[in-house]
Amino acid sequence: MTTETKHLRLGDILIQAGVLTESTLEAALAEQKMSSMRLGEILVKNGWVSEKHLAEALSRQLKVPLVSLSRYRPTPEVLKIVPENLARRLDVVPLSILENDKLLVATADPLNVMALDELKMATGREIDISIATASEIRRAFDQFYRVQATLEEAMVEVMDEKRGAESSLNLVDVSADDAPVVKLVNSIMEQAVKEGTSDIHIEVFERSARVRYRIDGALFDSLEYPRNLHPAVCSRIKIMSGMDISERRKPQDGRILVKVGNKRVDLRVSSLPALFGEKIVMRLLDQENAMVGLEKLGFEPNEKALLEDMISLPYGIILVTGPTGSGKSTTLYSLLEVMNTPDVNIITVEDPVEYTMPGITQVQVNEKAGLTFSETLRSILRQDPDKIMLGEIRDQETAQLAIRAALTGHLVLSTLHTNDAPSAVARLLDMGIQPFMVSSAVVGVVAQRLARRLCNFCKREMEIPPSVARSLDLPEGTRVFAPVGCDECRNTGYKGRTALFEIMMVDEEIKRAIAEGAPVYEIRKLAISKGMTTLRRAGIKKVLDGITSIEEMMTETMQ
Repeated sequence: MTTETKHLRLGDILIQAGVLTESTLEAALAEQKMSSMRLGEILVKNGWVSEKHLAEALSRQLKVPLVSLSRYRPTPEVLKIVPENLARRLDVVPLSILENDKLLVATADPLNVMALDELKMATGREIDISIATASEIRRAFDQFYRVQATLEEAMVEVMDEKRGAESSLNLVDVSADDAPVVKLVNSIMEQAVKEGTSDIHIEVFERSARVRYRIDGALFDSLEYPRNLHPAVCSRIKIMSGMDISERRKPQDGRILVKVGNKRVDLRVSSLPALFGEKIVMRLLDQENAMVGLEKLGFEPNEKALLEDMISLPYGIILVTGPTGSGKSTTLYSLLEVMNTPDVNIITVEDPVEYTMPGITQVQVNEKAGLTFSETLRSILRQDPDKIMLGEIRDQETAQLAIRAALTGHLVLSTLHTNDAPSAVARLLDMGIQPFMVSSAVVGVVAQRLARRLCNFCKREMEIPPSVARSLDLPEGTRVFAPVGCDECRNTGYKGRTALFEIMMVDEEIKRAIAEGAPVYEIRKLAISKGMTTLRRAGIKKVLDGITSIEEMMTETMQ
């Protein structure tokens, strides 16, 4: 940043960048005189300028790089150079030491020369700056400093334990809420909830261990820590989830219920023995922010009408298919929500129960106690159910019981792992179910995928290349949107996910084809002729609507 640009005023920069008018600037300056807020804060607060536009304008006009703090992991050394109280007071986040020994920091206010001069005096280093949004700066304080502090405390604790007794790592006492390892694990979980994480991966290697978060289907590094701290972290998580901390040679499963702010989050925990220690994976199920509900899932009006027709039937099987993590359970819960009325007795058999639903009897499978899917299903048929939801049809016995329930006057909902809707029929036949029973019981199949949504802050319009347009059966010159990447989406170009659906209604003609043993491709052809929208066509529509990209659509629908 040159001496000349240092003396530019923020308002002038934003007007030059074309994101602010003279009249709006005057209104903001008038409000600033009446308050202690900075001009940028006032502009963002009133919606006159977005944080993103403010940062971009400053970056462009001052020729200072714009950074995404979600991509940075400052070293412990650089965090010690700028203590937390100084960083918060000056509103800067230290990032790294450059080759020329300068300190690189991120700030939302690069025109605050006094703060930068004070930082230079406090650290004894020349300062190089980059720009980040104010909300990213605030998030970074908690993410970087708090986790680093708890990590250092935990290391001290583990070293003390190690000096006291070499074997004590097997049974680390982390029962006190203020114990450093407890605070570290809590920080990992808290940060995951705040970032909208679906899974936390904690894994150990030869020299270090790391924490990664899965956000919108992609994994991101969050934290790295020394390997000798890993047993203590594992022990704490296993204690919280009710696992046996002395057992490290066998996989285990557990559950943790935590409250972060006003959110109640259910964590399903899995441990797996690996080469250098146990890997822990925690799946987060946010009860308050679940995407349960047909409106939230993104069904097209005609798809919603088909589903409502299906669940209004008095008996039969409705199957939801797709790969692991494609949102099958969420779709089942959304259907249950519609069916959940006082005059209907609904019972579910799940492993595990993912979301609690008032008014529905939910049973969790317990294999160790002999409470298997098939055993539970036999029992609930004596409970006078109208509708039954089976978490998954896993084997021949469960499939036969589900078919029997459907043929004796119950509406059964369940899931299968197949690539598309017609393949569900083949899967049941592979399990040993007779074709005439499949044709009599199955009333509909929903195949689905989850595609990442394009980030609304940075997506850009583009023309589809002619060869791609031809392969997708689209006119040449068709314009769609493509991912770019920005702070809002962690530079991925995507933020959030949307569902793609393929719904096959099993009418009399399709039933007859199934009973006669028709191959899957014939059943698919018949379903398409009757109006079934394939996953590929559903994905193309989302692309044309600007919701997802061609690459994402093709990745998800090629499975």
